[in-house]
Amino acid sequence: MIVADLPLVKLINPDASFPSLFVLHLSNETENRFTKQFVKEIMQALDIVEEKLDQLDTEQASRGGALISTSTGKFYSNGLAIEAAMKEGDSFYIPYLQMLARLLTFRIPTVAAINGHAFAGGCMFAFAHDYRVMRADRGWIAMNEVDIGIPLIPGMAAIVKAKISHANHLRDCLLTGHRFKSSDALSAGIIDRAVPQDKLLDTALEYARTLAPKASGLTQKLHLIKAEMYRETVILLLSGGTTPGGFMSKL
Repeated sequence: MIVADLPLVKLINPDASFPSLFVLHLSNETENRFTKQFVKEIMQALDIVEEKLDQLDTEQASRGGALISTSTGKFYSNGLAIEAAMKEGDSFYIPYLQMLARLLTFRIPTVAAINGHAFAGGCMFAFAHDYRVMRADRGWIAMNEVDIGIPLIPGMAAIVKAKISHANHLRDCLLTGHRFKSSDALSAGIIDRAVPQDKLLDTALEYARTLAPKASGLTQKLHLIKAEMYRETVILLLSGGTTPGGFMSKL
């Protein structure tokens, strides 16, 4: 059932018997590059999810809920609309960082079903989810800023560091722009499962249904746990500024 049909995103309830289960389908042209409008519509979709959660009765709320994001085709997301980001500066970056912080601390479990390449801003969007399932036969997940000559601002670096705990994998990700195929990403702990394309959404739904009860009651419990779990990351996403290496200005 379609819950909301916006120009660049579609919010779906895939199971009428489970009204707190949602799929956020990304459809910003073929690459799902993040623009201000795309970010705005994702935030609108998250608003709608929360409104729907608040409207459930006690019995329905006791089942918890979950949110999956995915797309179709070659790309999950090919990152930011770079030219717009460079031209618009803070008015572009700040809403994007706020979106990452909101998703990182969302009140129900979240699963990224990565259908294709997830580069740069798309990689960070996937990292903002609690769990990641990736198509096994095709696609890379990578932070390629070093190759396109763009330094990372504080919040962006923070979310990558929060999700890649191994120092060498973090080094390879950020300093070489290493493109992790699904098997590499699984070994590095960047994703949780690698599955055939035709099993991708089913596997994400399996995760979602299993994890949904952790949000039983649909209170702010998980939101607050995640906020403390990622405290430093959230602080940098929301108030870390947009100047790379700004803390080094006096060196």
